[in-house]
Amino acid sequence: MGIGGAGMSAIARVMKARGYAVSGDDRAPSPVLDALNAEGIPTFVGHDPAHLDGIDALAPSSAIARDEPELVAARERGIPVWHRGDVLNMLMQGDDGAPVGIAVSGTHGKSTTTGMIATILSDAGYDPSFIIGATPAPLGVNARAGGGDVFVVEADEYDRTFLRLHPRIAVITNVEFDHPDTYRDLDDTIAAFALFAGNVPAGGAIVACADDPGVAQALRRAGLTDGGVDQPAVIDYGFQRGMWRASNARANPLGGVDFAYAGPAGHAGQVSLRVPGEHNVLNALASLAVTEAVGAPIEEAVKSLGGFLGSGRRFELRGERRGIRVFDDYAHHPTEIRATLRAARQRFPVARIWAVWQPHTYSRTIALMDAFAESFQDADQVIVLPIYAARERAEDFGFAASALNPIEISRRLTHRHAHNAASFGDALGILISQARGGDVVITLSAGDGNLVGERLLEMLR
Repeated sequence: MGIGGAGMSAIARVMKARGYAVSGDDRAPSPVLDALNAEGIPTFVGHDPAHLDGIDALAPSSAIARDEPELVAARERGIPVWHRGDVLNMLMQGDDGAPVGIAVSGTHGKSTTTGMIATILSDAGYDPSFIIGATPAPLGVNARAGGGDVFVVEADEYDRTFLRLHPRIAVITNVEFDHPDTYRDLDDTIAAFALFAGNVPAGGAIVACADDPGVAQALRRAGLTDGGVDQPAVIDYGFQRGMWRASNARANPLGGVDFAYAGPAGHAGQVSLRVPGEHNVLNALASLAVTEAVGAPIEEAVKSLGGFLGSGRRFELRGERRGIRVFDDYAHHPTEIRATLRAARQRFPVARIWAVWQPHTYSRTIALMDAFAESFQDADQVIVLPIYAARERAEDFGFAASALNPIEISRRLTHRHAHNAASFGDALGILISQARGGDVVITLSAGDGNLVGERLLEMLR
């Protein structure tokens, strides 16, 4: 259920390649469903208990409500309901246990870092299996059942899914409070990441960002700071500290960023990325650390990173019309928005930048509103769309939800040029009347806010 989502479609593809008979449904038609049908995975629009006929097990997306009739019917019929984390772990371990299972976690940067690692190992001839919540441009797919003994997965903390994984190598890019419908606060989030780190066996490795205070707290809570012989190795990285260091990061003519790296065993050199922002420098540094842990050549990894063009919906250029460039980014957390807009400013220092923000879920917007208010300083103009509710219902949040309309949210932003849009049409009206050649428009959304950018390009065309 929810097979149209990035993560669930990836799981379906790998299961199909492994020989399982797989089908699925989603609440609305999409290009993903069309692609899955073409690949021999039957899909249906809408959730319906009739789809349960003849199946052995049901794997629902975490976005599926527990009272969804199809899910209720499965339980009543005694059909096993598999958590997506258990399915991921089963695939990652393989029939005999994969020698190298790599799980990439973190509040931000999971998809990009997983994509970088999968690309590096593919280029190095490891033929890895992978499951990613986005589609890396060099790979062209978000999932593959490779013939090698390495399996790379994006480890999602939502619904505590990643706690069901037992990787040989774990990556923790950063730890911040997010998903208030799953975690009480930052302390609860740190505790979950500590448990995740504890799933890595002795002889394994944890690749962790040394610059991030949340990561440091998670490792301390997991008791992984004393380097005991019965513990996994901790391989840290960062700008300020760590076994792997990045320095001298600067924008390059490719629209990305160059940086110098230095690591253990005398590893040192230069990386030229085609994706912008210091956050991507850290993602690349984590990928180099994993490359060494696997035993792949660092020099080949540097070449792969130089050709990495990013992933879908991660600062993705959607088109240019009449001199207006339109990008789309999945950013939906204050830190992600700041990083994306900072990268945009680094890449386009003199352009007028429009941030078109679609807040994602009532719970996140309510919990992090003060941080959101300070996140748009690198944008020249901000347009606020209505909240994308996703799995939530406005009535469950009462007055708090009704007060969080675009007008109220735009007022709370500490930005001189914040506009409110009651609909996509309103947002398009603002852009068509005010955007001009040389401007950069970035949609910031984990929902369907990217359609504003697509429609803008159509209108400009």
